[in-house]
Amino acid sequence: MRIQTVIFASATLWLGCATAIAAQQAGSATPQRIVANIDASQTGVPVSPYEYGMFIEHIGGTMYGSLWAEMLDDRKFYFPIVSKDPETTPRAGNNPMRFQLRKWRPVEPDEVVLMDKDNPFVGDQSPRIDLDATSPHGIRQAGLAIVNGKRYTGRIYLRGTPGARVKVALVWGNGANDRQTISIASLTSEYKKYSLAFTSAADTADAALEITGTGAGNFHIGTLSLMPADNIEGFRADTIPLIRQIKSGFWRYGGNYTSNLIWYHTIGDRDKRPPDWDNAWSAMQTNDLGMDEFMTLCRLIGVEPYISVNAGLGDSHSAADQVEYMNGAVTSHMGAQRARNGHPEPYHVKFWNIGNEPWGSWQIGRTDLKYFMIKHNEFAKAMRAVDPSITLIASGLMLEDWYLTGENRAKYAGNLGPLYGSDVDWTGGFLKSCMGNFDGIAQHWYGQPGRHLDIDHERNLPLDAPTDNAYVKVDQTLLEFARYPANLIHGQAEEWQGYQQRFPVMVDKKIFLSIDEYAYFGGGFGRAVTLKQSLAYGMIFNEMLRHTDILTMAAHTTGVSTIDFNRTSATMNALGLTFKMYSGNFVGAVPVALSGNSPQPAPKYPPGGDEPKTSSGSPTYPLDMFAALSADRKFLILSVVNATESEQKFDLNVGSTRLAGSSTLWQLTGSTVDAANRVGQPPQVEIKDIPIDSTPGTISVAPISVNIYRFPVAPAAQ
Repeated sequence: MRIQTVIFASATLWLGCATAIAAQQAGSATPQRIVANIDASQTGVPVSPYEYGMFIEHIGGTMYGSLWAEMLDDRKFYFPIVSKDPETTPRAGNNPMRFQLRKWRPVEPDEVVLMDKDNPFVGDQSPRIDLDATSPHGIRQAGLAIVNGKRYTGRIYLRGTPGARVKVALVWGNGANDRQTISIASLTSEYKKYSLAFTSAADTADAALEITGTGAGNFHIGTLSLMPADNIEGFRADTIPLIRQIKSGFWRYGGNYTSNLIWYHTIGDRDKRPPDWDNAWSAMQTNDLGMDEFMTLCRLIGVEPYISVNAGLGDSHSAADQVEYMNGAVTSHMGAQRARNGHPEPYHVKFWNIGNEPWGSWQIGRTDLKYFMIKHNEFAKAMRAVDPSITLIASGLMLEDWYLTGENRAKYAGNLGPLYGSDVDWTGGFLKSCMGNFDGIAQHWYGQPGRHLDIDHERNLPLDAPTDNAYVKVDQTLLEFARYPANLIHGQAEEWQGYQQRFPVMVDKKIFLSIDEYAYFGGGFGRAVTLKQSLAYGMIFNEMLRHTDILTMAAHTTGVSTIDFNRTSATMNALGLTFKMYSGNFVGAVPVALSGNSPQPAPKYPPGGDEPKTSSGSPTYPLDMFAALSADRKFLILSVVNATESEQKFDLNVGSTRLAGSSTLWQLTGSTVDAANRVGQPPQVEIKDIPIDSTPGTISVAPISVNIYRFPVAPAAQ
């Protein structure tokens, strides 16, 4: 994952687009009454169940704290335990991708706690606490969020000298009775596991867990864990049911993190997995949420897994072992290890990705294109030797103006044609050098509003200037804000045609596109997701669905982007509701042709960079529409996005299709574009279920709304 604007590639332009393009170029005026014509006899490729997938990475609160129920940070004691951090300790700042962990602190003087590297329980060290006969010595971690009356359970591994007396306490206040304490007096020279169970008597976001002892000698803490007792196989009982409602299709396990991941450290006894330093995000990884836990997560939320292997510092042997661990028979070496870890049945993971953004300068283990092509082929051969049935996805990057540097920037910005198949064309490299060793090509895109990639400005940048310097600030109307990311998609559809013309074999072999990562950061990291972003995502989904012939997978960044959560509760946000509407209605649906009398305006800026040659969207400006038949052909489904603050009306003409019976409108809206759903507050964005007249005619569309209409189709006459 990278936090900068990148664009995704789509497929050939779909039904009815030629007419719309011609109208755009002619500069047609918006008619007084919009007309939408649907021709259900012209159909496209059914919508893949993987269009609404999610991407997840071990960064910030995207897995730990949001999905995983563990309450304690650094439970394996990677960091030293001191009362004050050194001045040189890196600070997390305001970047939510790198949050500051809660630290363990000594109880009483620092010198009573020693990080003992002699025979540690896990990792490189375990804390040893020197005891006093009367004064409790130990460690504590504060900042835990607990709920009054809620039960918390866990475990702790201890060893110590005979006579050492240890107490483990959950503390929720300053009073003598504001705690619950468990006494342990049976320590031996070998580590032993002890169960923990507490019930809170207060609501607080600053509870603490204390482990202290008295007596002679010392005691060691191996590791410990504390979770709400209602956790679901280690996952949060409040967030998992919400995410399951999205029906994502698949979740991708990947990101920058995987390029230095030692996946062998993510399996086996969770308490004995060593913590590792993640150089990609400058963070410690406990490795608690590993391969088997990811499969449990996928089962709990009802999605298929998709795994990116380490093609940064990793090698083909490690990748093949990973495939065998997940998919191998119990008689295989790694399959037998999986069985010993409690999972005898193979997982049958279908989708695999070799590497993550290997073309990026920020990527650990980055190599030049010509060398990565060799690496990709080696990985593919080794992985398919273990399981020939897997679907392999190459880590591509289609030609982008933003990616040009040095002399290429000055020479080719706004004129990418000569670079197809060159040594800067990663997607072209796979098509030239790796054909047969992949089934699909991955692409990532991230968009931000309020700026535009100015090609002329980019050409004139100094050779060593970062590409972000080529962006200029622009004012956007609400409709332009919502349209921007769909235009990015549409622009790449135009570029995809260039690949098909130069590499026709990709059509013959049905090479598909997988958008492994994408997001439109309209609200910015850490801010509430608003109705304004839902309008943009409605247009994103509509544009994606216009290209089902090549776009079969898409993974939004990140898997928890659809919920608003704190440490004790969660609610579905506006983006989650948008995903829920589309995934609940369009998966398996068959696209049908939609034309109209109101084409989208011509692009605002010259083509290139983030500006397509022609605008995205349906010819029903200012509305954006997409139509399909349900998989069973019993319903006509129509999505309509109104990203204006005025009611809009259109006449619906369904041609020879006969509609009959009660129809339904699902409408997502709020009182303002800034409406948002936040934990602990009444929802400001909701989906309304509205019965409507099934007879086609003039339809009124509420302002600032995303709408999905479902009209029952009359059975064909016998």
